Amino acid sequence: MDRRALLAGGVAVVAAGGVGYWALNRNAGPAVTQINAATTESGGEAVDTSSIQEMVLGDPDAPVTVMEYASFTCPHCANFHTGPFQQLKSEYIDTGKVKMVYRDVYFDRFGLWASMIARCEPNRFFGIAGMLYEQQKEWLASREPAAIADNLRRIGKVAGLTDDQIETCLADEEKAKTLVAWFEQNAQADEITATPTLFVDGTKHANMNWTDLKALIDEALEG
Repeated sequence: MDRRALLAGGVAVVAAGGVGYWALNRNAGPAVTQINAATTESGGEAVDTSSIQEMVLGDPDAPVTVMEYASFTCPHCANFHTGPFQQLKSEYIDTGKVKMVYRDVYFDRFGLWASMIARCEPNRFFGIAGMLYEQQKEWLASREPAAIADNLRRIGKVAGLTDDQIETCLADEEKAKTLVAWFEQNAQADEITATPTLFVDGTKHANMNWTDLKALIDEALEG
């Protein structure tokens, strides 16, 4: 399980190497969001997060709800999405038995940028999310902000986003602030300390293999 930025005593966004969480190397090309680290309040008032769309896959009236907290830069999350999630989707989500709710966790600016690309067109979210997890090692390989931003742009274009859409989404400072505030609110409310964290009909569980997850879902369906 990955615990890189979920700190004891509350959730906090980290700054790395003396560079603000949001800041991007000026050589990265077109603008990517740059705001102060952990800026989730404005003028002493909490950020309004009502504009953030909950990402839901499957029948909204499915009898069982599985919710996942995950980060696009978390290797364990990538393993879940390229493994157990595929079986969850084919056996339970696609058959109308389970509704899947995906909630973002931001360990770092790269995970935030990836989310902003995935959320650029909400109806493409899960398709882009799949690409981000499948190609996680490749787009994160250099660890250089400029290269990672360009890799994310390429994924967005392959997914069918236009250049204008991509640049607009990456440069949306207000959206970035709101996403981080939303993540912090959710993580505090649900006491998220690691990713992936799963909820099956409201009961929290750590990352697990498919056999154990399937047993929990079957139990929930029977109940």
